[in-house]
Amino acid sequence: MRYRIGEAAKQAGCKVETVRYYEQVGLLPQPLRSEGNYRLYSEAHLAQLRFIRHCRSLDMPIEDIRKLLTLREQPREHCAEINALVDEHIDRVDSQMALLEQLRKSLLALRSQCGGPDSTDSCEIVRELSSCDCHPAQSTV
Repeated sequence: MRYRIGEAAKQAGCKVETVRYYEQVGLLPQPLRSEGNYRLYSEAHLAQLRFIRHCRSLDMPIEDIRKLLTLREQPREHCAEINALVDEHIDRVDSQMALLEQLRKSLLALRSQCGGPDSTDSCEIVRELSSCDCHPAQSTV
């Protein structure tokens, strides 16, 4: 069965623009075209699109997905490289979590500056935020 782009996107749970983007960056092979020049996606396209979407739902970068797709095409190879990719992603997630925890602590400390329903001109949070000489390049996140 062949699907036009709108139906393929719907079947994969994404937008038409997303399907086009995955084609553009080379994650999804170019589909056949109809006589009217409509894209016609196969079941294999849909399976690959679902695979990509699942990877993206795990916040995997495009380059990691590209590697996984390549490795998936080598079914007799050992999965050590796949494990290494996932381990690297776990490390990135751990780093992001540490940064987010630092951010949370900073926000909790900021929130503790104000204990009551004072007017905004005497709000300690506003004063604290106004006194910070932070620069975007020095941001913790």
